[in-house]
Amino acid sequence: MVVALSIAGSDPIGGAGIQADLKAFASLGVHGTTVVTAITSQNTQRVSGIFPVPEEQVLSQLEAVLEDANVDAVKTGMLYSAGIAKVVAKRLKSLRLPLVVDPVLVAGVGDSLYSGDLVAAIKKELMPIASLVTPNKSEAEKLSGIKIRSGADARSACERISELGAEAVLLKGGHFDGADVKDLLFIEGDFTEIHGPRVDVKAHGAGCHLASYITAHLAKGVGLQEAVVLARGNISDALSMSYSVGKGLKVVHSLATMERDLLRYPVLVALDEAVKALEGMLNRDWIPEVGINFAYALPHARYYEDICALRGRIVAVGNEARHVGCLEFGASRHVARIVLAAMHFDPGTRSALNLRYSEENLSKLRASGLMIASFERRKEPEGVKTMEWGTAQAIRKAGKVPDAIFDRGDVGKEPMIRILGRDPFDVLQKINPAMLLR
Repeated sequence: MVVALSIAGSDPIGGAGIQADLKAFASLGVHGTTVVTAITSQNTQRVSGIFPVPEEQVLSQLEAVLEDANVDAVKTGMLYSAGIAKVVAKRLKSLRLPLVVDPVLVAGVGDSLYSGDLVAAIKKELMPIASLVTPNKSEAEKLSGIKIRSGADARSACERISELGAEAVLLKGGHFDGADVKDLLFIEGDFTEIHGPRVDVKAHGAGCHLASYITAHLAKGVGLQEAVVLARGNISDALSMSYSVGKGLKVVHSLATMERDLLRYPVLVALDEAVKALEGMLNRDWIPEVGINFAYALPHARYYEDICALRGRIVAVGNEARHVGCLEFGASRHVARIVLAAMHFDPGTRSALNLRYSEENLSKLRASGLMIASFERRKEPEGVKTMEWGTAQAIRKAGKVPDAIFDRGDVGKEPMIRILGRDPFDVLQKINPAMLLR
């Protein structure tokens, strides 16, 4: 069994600290061990008390783990005092294990989580043995002594921190402005920007989780840069599915990636059943020249790989419909873009298919009571993806996600109707009455 070690404080609300680390490790199939550095009284609103564990007891816990388990990677979080940092660093020096240092100084609610000259101790004792240090903007400023106001400042701060001895620096982008999150990784003298979607939520324990996901991937033998990229995906999932347990900040959903992966099979099965049902409903009047694709997304989908669709198409064979190709995640671009664009406005709209455009088909859909919106392809700006732009245009015009979106095509572009729903069976229920009309 792969084993990771977290050396951090205890969070009684279970959103950060060792409680979060253990859940994050487990979500990636890694057994978590712990050394508690401080017992805190905190929740999603405030930190009301901190009791540091005596240094000799911190060392005793560390020895107990190391003498019994084969640890594959280590993560440090809240260390609280310079004394604890020194004890931990002295024992870890001889291990030669991947070490992720999350220089926790302030809780997500804004309260301080350290005392005295901890920053100096981290710089002197832990940086020289760190495989990776993961500061946010404020922590990077304290470690580097550089006020970060620009991208150039951010790069200088990473270089300064690296000069303290850390093999790599990940400056987290969550506290910087921008449409998406851009983490800055400095490794072996090179900078790499690692992008992720910005989730509009401030959650308790996000930094702990990111560092823990990285540690778990390193423990499993993944290379450093790949571990960071994978962990960015994990934390994006976790933030997207964050939830409330108290009256303050939301709590990061540690098991989000695993939970989403467990839904892949039910999503595929549901779409398969819907495709078979659709074949029995269709005649060639509803099948466009390019064929039909049918898509169904995982909750909180962000990428094509989160959306199941046909690798081929549903096509006309005589007057009947037959699907060509199998169902697969990442198989669609066209219909997947429609779903992703719709989910931006309403995360519950997770399914769509395309149908042949004709005035007769449009009239039947209107007669069945569907809400219908449209866009004009000839007005499409340069440099945009048609389905993302067009779907967004139609939704904004309608004021909400409609049941159907159509366009009348353009030069070399077949006109099309798209039906949207919460799941494949919702889509089928919307089109069934229209297909029964004569």
